[in-house]
Amino acid sequence: MVNRSDYSSHTPSYYLSKLASPIRESLTPEQLDAFHQILSEAMPKPSAKLVDLRFVIDLIVSRFYVVLFIGKDRRAKQRRYLPRVMTQIGNTIAIVIILLGANLTVSAFILLAIYLLKSAIGIDLLPGHFPNTVKHFFT
Repeated sequence: MVNRSDYSSHTPSYYLSKLASPIRESLTPEQLDAFHQILSEAMPKPSAKLVDLRFVIDLIVSRFYVVLFIGKDRRAKQRRYLPRVMTQIGNTIAIVIILLGANLTVSAFILLAIYLLKSAIGIDLLPGHFPNTVKHFFT
């Protein structure tokens, strides 16, 4: 398995060194410079992400990976096609579901942690036995 950091060390010179020796030696310095320049422009430049979430879900039958990046769009070219309206609606619904799910999950863990911390400290928000409190309220 190749690490993410291994790709960042790949430079145009690295890829040019992968050429077979007879082919690489047959190229003129001008051709090598042109290849170097083209590879420099073609290679993606890393950019900072606000969210870089990667994880794997192992199931009994198969394995899935999930990658979520959130960051500024720095692509120079616009799309060659316009997404259909149904695609835009589907993407919006998926984003809302993902964000709501993440929000509910984080909220549940925070509430659980607060409850466990409260219980560990010994704080009792409703003194007395709860069923007795309810019986006293209705009588």
